[in-house]
Amino acid sequence: MVNFAGWSMPVQYALSHLESHLHTRQHCSLFDVSHMLQTKVFGRDRVKFMESLVVGDIAELKPDQGTLSLFTNEEGGILDDLIVTSTSEQHLYVVSNAGCREKDWALMQGRAEELRAAGGDVHLEVSENALLALQGPSAVQVLQTGVSDDLAKLLFMSSAVMGVFGVPGCRVTRCGYTGEDGVEISVPVGRAVELVELLLRDPQVQLAGLAARDSLRLEAGLCLYGNDIDETTTPVEAALVWTLGKRRRLAMDFPGAPVIVPQIKGKVKRKRVGLISTGPPIRPHMPILSPEGRPIGEVTSGCPSPCLKKNVAMGYVEGEQSQVGTVLVVEVRKKSCPALVTRMPFVPTRYHTLK
Repeated sequence: MVNFAGWSMPVQYALSHLESHLHTRQHCSLFDVSHMLQTKVFGRDRVKFMESLVVGDIAELKPDQGTLSLFTNEEGGILDDLIVTSTSEQHLYVVSNAGCREKDWALMQGRAEELRAAGGDVHLEVSENALLALQGPSAVQVLQTGVSDDLAKLLFMSSAVMGVFGVPGCRVTRCGYTGEDGVEISVPVGRAVELVELLLRDPQVQLAGLAARDSLRLEAGLCLYGNDIDETTTPVEAALVWTLGKRRRLAMDFPGAPVIVPQIKGKVKRKRVGLISTGPPIRPHMPILSPEGRPIGEVTSGCPSPCLKKNVAMGYVEGEQSQVGTVLVVEVRKKSCPALVTRMPFVPTRYHTLK
């Protein structure tokens, strides 16, 4: 067990890190992600409220459709990444990171108070539900045996409220942070242990901890807030331009837009890239050098890939050195290790989308 954002979290369970990682890719694993902040946003001005804080087009979301978005500040820095779902129950359902819990809540509360003071209608409610992530190619097959809804109709980043193995009122969202197909289940906290035990009755399901969650998300090319993105990085530098709604770019009406939007067609001094190497593992904070040995950046995440049997990493390098196929060098314990700038995700994702 380790301290993670103020929560005591397991690094691994019965399976080793490697076994758990591969089990998720081959079957499915259950992650307890109840430490995430779940917020409900009510009121007729809920969309206006959320769009005053994030870069995404929340107004265009269909009922029970969600999107990954970013809280940004006026300097264009990323305050947190989050998922916003426009529910058919007339509220927004927001899931943000545990490590930013106090900051995110203060940000949202402060903006809600400003809107109410100006006559707006918005109010927030923290959900006390537990949150479980069932991830892997057999995750939906396992879950389908315990729900009456046809999960084949539930596409990536969409959700529905349903009973799950006899537990009523669960919000099931087809998403996750492993690159695999799967769901996140927001379940009333008093029934969470019961649901976990029911899911674990299926031999395909194994519990997984933080170690596997980190290596899985890295193989999928997904950012970890505080490592790969933070208040000093913009969405363009972080290669997250796709999170910026087209209408929002034109209107330039989100925090930091005057900084962020010009970067899209201009040049940035640094860019997040994927790296693959052999030899000793690449770890965060290791220097990235040009082939001539000049410092040009730093690794933000890195580990040996259990699937590729190579080292995978992310880091920021000078814009001129960010092209796929560029050969760079990572300094590992004062030794120079060649690394290739590579497209992400490193391992193909398997989200359930319309073909």
